[in-house]
Amino acid sequence: MAGTSTHTVTNQPPPLVGYDLFTADRALVAAVERHTGPDALEEVRAELSALGRAGGSAQLQEWGWQANEHPPRLRTHDRYGHRIDEVDFHPAWHRLLGKGVSAGLTGAWIRPSGHVRRAAGFLVWAQIEAGTCCPLSMTHAAVPALRSDPVLAAEWEPRLTSTIYDRELRPAARKPGALFGMGMTEKQGGSDVRANTTEARPLAEAGAYALTGHKWFCSAPMSDAFLVLAQAPQGLTCFLVPRVLPDGTRNAFLIQRLKDKLGNRSNASAEVEFAGTWARRVGEEGRGVRAIIGMVAATRLDCALGSAGLMRQAVVQAIHHCTYREAFGGKLIDKPLMRNVLADLALESEAATTLALRLAAAYDDGGEQERAFLRLAVPAAKYWITKRCAPVAVEAAECLGGNGYVEESGLPRLVRESPLNSIWEGAGNVQALDVLRALQREPGALDACLTEIGRAHGADHRLDRAVKDLFTELADLDGVEGRARRLVERLALALQGSLLVRHAPPEVADAFCASRLGGDHGASFGTLPTGLDLEAVVERARPIT
Repeated sequence: MAGTSTHTVTNQPPPLVGYDLFTADRALVAAVERHTGPDALEEVRAELSALGRAGGSAQLQEWGWQANEHPPRLRTHDRYGHRIDEVDFHPAWHRLLGKGVSAGLTGAWIRPSGHVRRAAGFLVWAQIEAGTCCPLSMTHAAVPALRSDPVLAAEWEPRLTSTIYDRELRPAARKPGALFGMGMTEKQGGSDVRANTTEARPLAEAGAYALTGHKWFCSAPMSDAFLVLAQAPQGLTCFLVPRVLPDGTRNAFLIQRLKDKLGNRSNASAEVEFAGTWARRVGEEGRGVRAIIGMVAATRLDCALGSAGLMRQAVVQAIHHCTYREAFGGKLIDKPLMRNVLADLALESEAATTLALRLAAAYDDGGEQERAFLRLAVPAAKYWITKRCAPVAVEAAECLGGNGYVEESGLPRLVRESPLNSIWEGAGNVQALDVLRALQREPGALDACLTEIGRAHGADHRLDRAVKDLFTELADLDGVEGRARRLVERLALALQGSLLVRHAPPEVADAFCASRLGGDHGASFGTLPTGLDLEAVVERARPIT
């Protein structure tokens, strides 16, 4: 047929499908092996490889597309006019969420090396479909908050750590597994939760209250229960709000609208009204922030893990494309300038993965020193890793050229998703101020972080210099709030540098220290200095297919 030769497809990469997202990630595998006890390592490897193979399959990739192409829809009333406040999801959403639950992504608290294996799985899962990460994260993170009330913990923890997903709205006591959400922010206060105006009126039943108020952001509103903050007679208090009451009736949980978001479109985020809504107090009256702080810390770590996962997938897509794409007489990956860009992106990805898994290992350890380390390192890592995600995603899309601007490439979805974790659970300033609060109130936290950084002392002169500069920042705390971001950035980079110097291949550590700590780097990706083994850095990040 005349003209058919114009439709011959050449110089396009094959689909990146049918591979193991876990074992293809050398940095992630190394971190899991480093932080997992020998008795559990074989089991953990097998579990994560199974999840990685599923995530790299054509089937789950298709489900991810479907869940985003068919976003959730709010149904406030049924056909007869009864208020039902339900959200309809595409079947792909339920399949993905069920897969995440069955993979143990809410069960870190009950298994050997549970936080490391779960963190690695969460990082893999974020590459498949980030929207489902929200209910998985909140369900996982609700456990430490509920443990402040032993009775509630005994009732709910087995459901939250279950590997069974039950989507039906019915009393939680009749379900094999349950999901949790949270509602803290209100339109007048945002992150300033002490400005909340939702009221909690005590009822005759011990520990029971009736809530009245409006929550500005409530993600995954079809969850079985929610942790919320409200003003009780003695001050801001944490409450558990079930969607369905024990007798089978619906609680007063009025979904007013779903947010029309930049990204994370497969997940429903809602504004909800409480109007005499039944709730159970968690912890003491007036100690709401204290009760919920464990949940906040866990979800902040998930923000770092989610961003690390998004960065990993962006880098994978860029390297895969450049491995096959030819331009100007050769493969893109062999061009010195493109290799510089890819290596720079790979450094950011590996540093994020390495630090995030180190934090997960601290949760598994559970000792006093590690708890102190987490108090400072979590907000610092959340600040820095999530901040780096958006520029990585955008640069990776540019590696694909015009193809990266087309929806079918998958990069636009990563770009839209990339700012989320920096905003959720407290944006950059909130994290920076939280670091200052920890420095001022908990000196043991700084000692623990400096001890961790100091384990690489003398191994690289650029790291040693960066640590000295960090000490200078810490020694001058006058007017520190105005330069809090600078301080937190230096702290996060020193942590990443120390970990990479100790655990990454020499070419990775050398390139990171030269560029991020030694100052030999431009204002954009692809400006690494000469004399580095960039080919080895790119090869380490290349997906093994």
